[in-house]
Amino acid sequence: MFEEERILTSERTENDEYENVLRPKTLDQYVGQQKIKKNLKIYMHSAKKREESLDHVLLYGPPGLGKTTLSHIIANEMGAEIRVTSGPAIERAGDLAAILTNLSSNSILFIDEIHRLNHTVEEILYPAMEDYALDMVLGKGPSARTIRLTLPRFTLIGATTRAGMLSSPLRDRFGVYFRLELYNIQELSTIIKRSANILNIQIDDKASMEIAARSRGTPRIANRLLKRVRDFAEYEDMEKITLGIAKNALKCMEIDELGLDNVDRNILNTIIDKFGGGPVGLDTLSAASGEEANTIEDVYEPYLLQLGFIARTPRGRVCLKRAYEHLQKAYDKQQLSFFD
Repeated sequence: MFEEERILTSERTENDEYENVLRPKTLDQYVGQQKIKKNLKIYMHSAKKREESLDHVLLYGPPGLGKTTLSHIIANEMGAEIRVTSGPAIERAGDLAAILTNLSSNSILFIDEIHRLNHTVEEILYPAMEDYALDMVLGKGPSARTIRLTLPRFTLIGATTRAGMLSSPLRDRFGVYFRLELYNIQELSTIIKRSANILNIQIDDKASMEIAARSRGTPRIANRLLKRVRDFAEYEDMEKITLGIAKNALKCMEIDELGLDNVDRNILNTIIDKFGGGPVGLDTLSAASGEEANTIEDVYEPYLLQLGFIARTPRGRVCLKRAYEHLQKAYDKQQLSFFD
């Protein structure tokens, strides 16, 4: 299975264009992340009172939790223009210089995947963030000279899933740090009901809770599952998504009560069946399971680690007791022997 076809991936896919429609526009509409919202209100209120731009903001955490959405909310609440780009898209220092010189006063520059900026481009940001200036080198060799261009005051919002990969000089230039946490089931249920209302879908409380419980703590996945469950409801000519429809749809998609799909179970079963529960090295696990090593490490493992199903050891990956218990329960439901 290709990663882009996997419904439970928290990475954005080509089929997620509806996200812009579902995004909240204000902090009051934004569900969850209460501590962030509380502090952000204070920071924005104080900045507007001083008639200054907001300090530079770093948003980090797993994909799909709303970093891009939060950046647009900040721009909306501050009444500022927002320019959106990403680390991989800025290939040369000149690309970033062009963006910076075209910013207006108190505007916001949002850089997604900021940890993927190359070193040359990153160095352009240092004086821009600290002094609101752009240092340009004209000419080459002995005749080269440096000029400094003054930039309008702006707010840089950087988003990353890997804060540890940011260099210290760049990280230290952010004044505000927010770590987005996974959502609880009640928060996800609220998001699902809000999205259902926007998409003109009727859904009952039990159905929204069922979808939320299998969404791996991620709003992006919750909204994606809602759309797929809607397809099943429409196929059955049901005007409302009920608990029965939701359970049947999720069963057909092979998503269990904890939000694991057949890819997750394949990884767990590979460790148990082929390597006696581990330890097994990442490259060996990749070859045995048919999944890319980077995909296992970046996409599948984080949730399995969070559930306490696997552990990373110096010798490799190991399946833990909770994984055995969950798989045994799943096999029992199908009246199959776990050890067959």
